Amino acid sequence: MRIVLLGAPGSGKGTQAKQLVERYNIPQISTGDLLREAVAAGTELGKRAKTAMDAGQLVSDDIVLGMIQERMAKPDAKSGFILDGFPRNIPQSQSLDAMLARVGQPIQLSLLVDVDKSVLLKRITGRRSCGSCGAIYNIYFSTPKVPGKCDKCGGTLQHRSDDNEDTVANRLTVYEEQTAPLMSYYKAQGKLRTVAGVGSISEIFDKMCEIIEAQIRPLASAMKKINEATATAKKAAKAGSAKKAAAKKKVAKKKVVKKKTAKKKVAKKKVVKKKAAKKKVKKKLAKKKVAKKKAAKKKVKKKAAKKKVAKKKVKKKAAKKKTKRRR
Repeated sequence: MRIVLLGAPGSGKGTQAKQLVERYNIPQISTGDLLREAVAAGTELGKRAKTAMDAGQLVSDDIVLGMIQERMAKPDAKSGFILDGFPRNIPQSQSLDAMLARVGQPIQLSLLVDVDKSVLLKRITGRRSCGSCGAIYNIYFSTPKVPGKCDKCGGTLQHRSDDNEDTVANRLTVYEEQTAPLMSYYKAQGKLRTVAGVGSISEIFDKMCEIIEAQIRPLASAMKKINEATATAKKAAKAGSAKKAAAKKKVAKKKVVKKKTAKKKVAKKKVVKKKAAKKKVKKKLAKKKVAKKKAAKKKVKKKAAKKKVAKKKVKKKAAKKKTKRRR
């Protein structure tokens, strides 16, 4: 769940935020805490914030939004968060909505802790804190047993200088002028819910939980259906892509088979050609051998014929010589 907590100074929203953190196991994102931590850690955004603060300037909204986005990215904020202290005006809320839309985590509920101005004045101006143990009292609503003394440790109760009526009245005026219009902004989005901040802390907390669960459960159910539909679509897409992949594999296999077949045919043709060429060579060689043999035989016959002729000549000469002798 993603909640923006609204309420005037002294409305008790900070106390309720801490209880909501324990109940729903989601972090409270306080911009004041984020700024202090970032400056102390020396992060890039912290350095930019420190430069502005050292120059006596307000920390820009883009720096604060950057810090909120970084905080949202941590594992404990995976299931949601409670924004406390931001946004403070309409431009900040618009910038916040734009940033959350980019990361796909829009605000689901804006919860206003509504307390009458006269009660707020008494809560703040009547606030007293123990200088020793930090226990808090109120001279109107939770008075100590001994005026000015802490019930727990007996320490002296102190009154903050800025908890005077004029300062508090001014703070409430600023709240009404700047922050109160946010109620209309979130109401127009159908996200605003109001809880009366009167009664005991536990009573107010129970009312807040009822509102949260009434608002978040239908959203969670809708998100579950969306997620299930998305998962089904993904499975169908996977199945479709698997079929396509299988079809592609078949086509690829056919191509491979064709290529192999073509290669085999080419190889066979080459083998046949080689064999034919070898046969031709053999035939030529055989013909040459036959021709050589015939030529050799002819030569032998010629030589034999020549010898016969020579012998005949010799015989003729011998016969002539005999004839002469006889005469």
